[in-house]
Amino acid sequence: MKRKHDNGFPARDAIVAFIRANPGKIGTREIAREFGLKNADRAELKRILRELADEGAIAKRGRKIHETALLPPTVIADITGRDTDGELLATPTEWDTEENGPAPKIRIHVPRRLQPGTAAGVGDRALLRIEKADDGEGAPYRGRIIKIIDQARTRLLGIFRRLPGGGGLLVPVDKKQAGRELNIAPTDTGGAEDGDLVSVDLVRSRGYGLASGKVKERLGSLSSEKAISLIAIHAHEIPQAFSPSALREAEAAEPATLKGREDWRELPLVTIDPPDAKDHDDAVHAAPDPDPNNKGGYIVHVAIADVAFYVRPGAALDRDALTRGNSVYFPDRVVPMLPERISNDLCSLVPGEARGALAVRLVIGPDGRKRSHSFHRVLMRSAAKLHYAQAQAAIDGRSDDLTGPLLEPILKPLYTAYALVKLARDERDPLDLDLPERKILLKPDGTVDRVIVPERLDAHRLIEEFMILANVAAAEMLEKKALPLIYRVHDEPTLEKVHNLQEFLKTLDLPFAKSGALRPALFNRVLGQVRGEDYEPLVNEVVLRSQAQAEYSAENYGHFGLNLRRYAHFTSPIRRYADLIVHRALIRALGLGEGALPDTETLETLSEVAAQISVTERRAMKAERETADRLIAHFLADRIGATFQGRISGVTRAGLFVKLSDTGADGLIPIRTLGTEYFNYDETRHALVGSRSGAMHRLGDVVDVRLVEAAPVAGALRFELLSEGQVEGKVIPRGRKRDGAKASTRASKSHPGRSPRDKVRKPHKGKSGKAKPGKSKKGKSWKR
Repeated sequence: MKRKHDNGFPARDAIVAFIRANPGKIGTREIAREFGLKNADRAELKRILRELADEGAIAKRGRKIHETALLPPTVIADITGRDTDGELLATPTEWDTEENGPAPKIRIHVPRRLQPGTAAGVGDRALLRIEKADDGEGAPYRGRIIKIIDQARTRLLGIFRRLPGGGGLLVPVDKKQAGRELNIAPTDTGGAEDGDLVSVDLVRSRGYGLASGKVKERLGSLSSEKAISLIAIHAHEIPQAFSPSALREAEAAEPATLKGREDWRELPLVTIDPPDAKDHDDAVHAAPDPDPNNKGGYIVHVAIADVAFYVRPGAALDRDALTRGNSVYFPDRVVPMLPERISNDLCSLVPGEARGALAVRLVIGPDGRKRSHSFHRVLMRSAAKLHYAQAQAAIDGRSDDLTGPLLEPILKPLYTAYALVKLARDERDPLDLDLPERKILLKPDGTVDRVIVPERLDAHRLIEEFMILANVAAAEMLEKKALPLIYRVHDEPTLEKVHNLQEFLKTLDLPFAKSGALRPALFNRVLGQVRGEDYEPLVNEVVLRSQAQAEYSAENYGHFGLNLRRYAHFTSPIRRYADLIVHRALIRALGLGEGALPDTETLETLSEVAAQISVTERRAMKAERETADRLIAHFLADRIGATFQGRISGVTRAGLFVKLSDTGADGLIPIRTLGTEYFNYDETRHALVGSRSGAMHRLGDVVDVRLVEAAPVAGALRFELLSEGQVEGKVIPRGRKRDGAKASTRASKSHPGRSPRDKVRKPHKGKSGKAKPGKSKKGKSWKR
């Protein structure tokens, strides 16, 4: 029975209980219907829901309401141990402890009859179906294993260090394995040399003394930076080799023909990509709309490689692609989601070759809004392969032999259509964060040449906006056909993060008056007010940190950053599994032939896929970031003692993180080296503040630092701060010699992954005995 107060209004705990019983499925309307509330009661209901949210009892996820920190019905979790009864315990793999507190425990129910592939142990990672546990036995959730994602590691990755008497030690590169060195017997070194990156099988992990290992594979020497990406690939267990059956399927695949397709080979579609792109999976075309009812409007065609024609549900190629989830991009290599026969050949829209594609025809009005769309399975032939700067140069009056003939018939209509689309985009007012995005360029020998910030051109924005339009059209079409799909979703910031942002902006006398629904425009107004100011980077950084992370979901709660109610990834099926699912759904919805989404794919099964590929996406991002850190640490390792200019990119109780202006490298200034006084962490100001002087070091401050330590294997740098703190805009002078600021070459506690035997580069001195000076230079886009 639904418990109510005497006035007939539902009790607060009854509302929370109803929300708990229907996780992620209800909003204000459903609550009102459940408790028989009339329209006149809506204001009071919203007031109660606001109070519950302020108290932290509930939270909104788009238009849906859920219990705070409630896990979704399907989650990927790491099995961490056993309880006193011997039952397995797990915690969610992706969990924001800063926002939600400690990760909740999940007790795993193991049935008497195990399904194949569900036998798990401690250390495994598994896909779980979970529900709230009401037995009060410590774990708030109980779950059952759907399938094992990763087995517990019996192989470690590390650096081999040879010992004088033969044999050696393995120093793990995983920071979590810090200090857990393995003994390698002389007969088990596998010919490894000192400093080699190796994988080692665990031989003995119990008993007294060091665990033992046997070198299984030599992966390269760290003297070659081409080995650096291998560290991340192996550390994150990113699959490199395709299964033999998948390779056989790829080799047996035949080029697409006109069978079951429209002939678009005469439509002059072009690809516009980065200059070093290996695959080309999207092509575009635009022309004025001849319809007199759409005078001034344009028709935009977006053709996407027909990956679903080659990668069929349940086949070996499909199984391998789902395991990978996405392609992973490193400076020296790509780990593709699909074999090259598919990604770089049959599905690459190269000029002059007939290629199968799934295409969308978008009718754009003179106001830039999409009036209609239709999807087609086609055979196309790309008219040209262009890179961004090349297309932009042609529009700017610097055509070359390739773009000259394309300027009037192809490029100018594309840019005119983009100008219209931009009108609607500006009116929609998505989150306008534009942060520097650096790219590492390598020399032919694999060492770092330089780090650049590519210029952001209208050519980039043109492709981006056309792809967004196509993605929206795909989501709208599948919703219209009532088919399940995987959405690309981005939740609005939590109330706590919005409150923290408000408090921070108060310290800058910047208003952030939230009234009504939260919209990106509210953040854009703040960003517009600080444009051109000294603290513009600081505010951009804090606004970015207030945002949620985009993910994949079979449940739609909109895309806050793009300010779109429905959005799905459709435009890159070569490198993202989510897009492949959307292609299959469109083929099924529109009866476009082979490769359709099977009838067995339901909201439940797609929720499992969405959870899995959200994890693989974050795995790829982490691996790419760690590789960049290691490459830059190698690049800077012989410049110990050099001074650089940078910006404070993070403030914690442990110290200051600084991002260098010229390379984008991140390093730590331990709090103990800041000076003789005690420094307090001011969370609201994002600053460390001196207890006596009030000297403040704040997020976003431009500072000069000296590099005092580099650990290339861990990708870690340590700096000494040279700049002075500020109080109320005034610089607080300090002596050149400061107690506690002496440079140290010892391994820092702030880098838990560093072993005493890990190579740490010490100051490199010239003939004078002084550290060699280094060059200092004064010094993108938010992901959708």
